[in-house]
Amino acid sequence: MKRVLFLIRSLEIGGAQRQLVELAGGLHKHGVSVGVVTFYPGGALLQELRATGVSVANLGKRGRWDMLPFFVRLIRILHQEQPAVLYGFMPVANLITMLAGLSVPGVQIVWGVRASTEYLSHHDWLSRLTAVIERALARFTDRIIANSEAGRAYHVEQGFPIQKISVIPNGIDTERFRFDAAGRHRVRAEWGVKEDEMLIGIAARLDPMKGYETFLEAAALLVQSRPNVRFACVGEGVLTYREKLVGLGRMLGIADRVSWAEIRHDMPAVYSAFDIASSSSYGEGFSNAVAEAMSCERPCVVTDVGDSASIVGETGRVVPARDAVALAKAWTELQEVGADGRQEIGHRARRRIVDLFSVRNMVMQTMQVLG
Repeated sequence: MKRVLFLIRSLEIGGAQRQLVELAGGLHKHGVSVGVVTFYPGGALLQELRATGVSVANLGKRGRWDMLPFFVRLIRILHQEQPAVLYGFMPVANLITMLAGLSVPGVQIVWGVRASTEYLSHHDWLSRLTAVIERALARFTDRIIANSEAGRAYHVEQGFPIQKISVIPNGIDTERFRFDAAGRHRVRAEWGVKEDEMLIGIAARLDPMKGYETFLEAAALLVQSRPNVRFACVGEGVLTYREKLVGLGRMLGIADRVSWAEIRHDMPAVYSAFDIASSSSYGEGFSNAVAEAMSCERPCVVTDVGDSASIVGETGRVVPARDAVALAKAWTELQEVGADGRQEIGHRARRRIVDLFSVRNMVMQTMQVLG
């Protein structure tokens, strides 16, 4: 395969950014010539990507309206790199690949789409305009890669050409994400969770779509019958929203049972600290957090959105979105199977990720699609 050049906004920590690092590094490992171009310099994942041997260039974008100089720098890099494939990650990068690709005759334009639903009323006017333009230009791409079946269905509904869309699920680094006994004890001690207490956790950005309110309401229901239980909310987001959620916890009477933390660099230890991992989203594509927790041998309770049900298969519980009663009931069921039962479920969960959702699977499928 000839040179593949990825374009993405930044290498800050995020699900899409993490997948780009895994994919680019995996392609490079399999002998593909790979480069990554970012809009903005730096980012928490930059050194990790460079450590894989992938070349990284940045366009030094100075802000939203720094367009012409930014675009000139991109064209210059494309002329230097002469990629055979220009692969955008997420909407703005997708649009720019379409325009910039005109300067490289014969380049294959590939879009990466990761959403399974868009609540555009929550976005600013520019994001809404970007979505409209993306729909209009999708038919001019050579290939569109969705990371979930739900994502493909959503984009087809939006007018994207079905014949150009392939589904390649996210890949999980199963060597990194594995059960960590020492990390489990360390993180639980840090949060003041006793050995005989059950810890139910959620790892997701602080965003209304992630259903944190439902998670907290279910927690309040569970403690009425199961007092020996604690909860952990791990994610970053707007401070005012976090304060709102903390206030909801106080109002529900569970503030002393909930630990709040930002996304950390030791996430395998965080997942390992959970007895049950949970996703309460009402909008999802492919949930990295669910798959990572499963890779760490955690039984999961997920809402039936995006591809979450097909990720967990028979190794977890699936409940309707926005249903705190059903969520609490599913937690209770997993609590009642006991530690040995949860361990057996956890082993099966990891096996499922290794077999179906590894980085290697993602890389090999991508090589096949790109040709």
